[in-house]
Amino acid sequence: MSSKDWIEKDFYAVLGVDKAASADDIKKAYRKLARESHPDHNPGDPKAEERFKAASEAYNVLSDTGRRREYDELRSLFGSGAFRRNARGGGQPGGMPFDVSDMFGGAGGGDRRFGGAGFQDLFSSIFSGGQAGGQAAPRGPARGRDVETEVALDFGDAVRGVTLPLTLRAPGVCETCHGNGAKPGTQPRTCPVCHGAGVTTRDQGAFSFSEPCRNCQGVGTVVEEKCPECHGTGGVTKTRTMNVRFPAGVADGQRIRLAGRGEPGERGGPAGDLFVHVKVRPDELFGRTGDDLTLSVPVTFAEAVLGTDLRVPTLDGAVTLRVPPGTPSGRVLRARGKGVVRRDGQAGDLLVTLDVVVPARLSDEARAALEAFAEQSPPAAREHLDARVRRVS
Repeated sequence: MSSKDWIEKDFYAVLGVDKAASADDIKKAYRKLARESHPDHNPGDPKAEERFKAASEAYNVLSDTGRRREYDELRSLFGSGAFRRNARGGGQPGGMPFDVSDMFGGAGGGDRRFGGAGFQDLFSSIFSGGQAGGQAAPRGPARGRDVETEVALDFGDAVRGVTLPLTLRAPGVCETCHGNGAKPGTQPRTCPVCHGAGVTTRDQGAFSFSEPCRNCQGVGTVVEEKCPECHGTGGVTKTRTMNVRFPAGVADGQRIRLAGRGEPGERGGPAGDLFVHVKVRPDELFGRTGDDLTLSVPVTFAEAVLGTDLRVPTLDGAVTLRVPPGTPSGRVLRARGKGVVRRDGQAGDLLVTLDVVVPARLSDEARAALEAFAEQSPPAAREHLDARVRRVS
């Protein structure tokens, strides 16, 4: 992507976010657009595919802190009308009544602050990859776009780790031409217009501007006899299946990056990355807090008062926990090492919360026994509360 593209395209408008949007807001906006316009959800809709590509292009720039800063600076420089044409064809900052050549050491002279490069060279470097004098470095085949998908995992699989086959319908390398876009038996040749640089330079008064070569679309090579399968692009849309390893302890909302498994680059360029967003289905018994698993266990009033041994499940078996006599409702017991296994081999704990169950109905015998117990048991320690009630009464 050239600097000219950055000037002409408003990536914030593409994603529908404000220029001051946070990284999370940008990510949410992109994921929403990607889901709505993904080719798999809109088969045969070229407009949806273009929206998907535009959203991916915008996200690739705005999600990278460094590239976003460069984009904002370049857009601010040109979008504010910082340079305008004067009557002689030269550029003037903000329409000021002086010649810009004076500011940069005069015509033909270089300003020492810019390493002796003239203003034309400085401006040319913006559009030619940072090289003065308009000499652009060869661009070569473009890198493929990143691809995102979402996978739902069972709770137990997320805790233990699992390898699952992932099927995607997305662009892949053409097997007929192996990605170079040329008919088998032929090879792409160097573009005769840009001579392999991928960009062309044109003069406009005091400035030189570089833009992607229109003859080769910025690749630097041209295909005279196109591959009959991919029609010269080097990639085809196809269904592919790959095994993806989800590590033990992967969390809900986590994103896993698979380098080089995204969309292939044009004409043999490096592939993008595949990002897999993980959604973990809730378990009917267990919850999770960091590396600890949580479990709620009901106990009777008698068990809480007298104490008992509880047999509780874990994800890989069962353990026995001792409930001490006089245990209050809400107390947490800990089964060490029965939680999520971390990368260092250590494991979190299973946290068991005791919930004392109060029966809604009692038999006559149970009620009589409970009343006898109440007569013999000490009263609750409510003296501080009773004192406050007497003061406010």
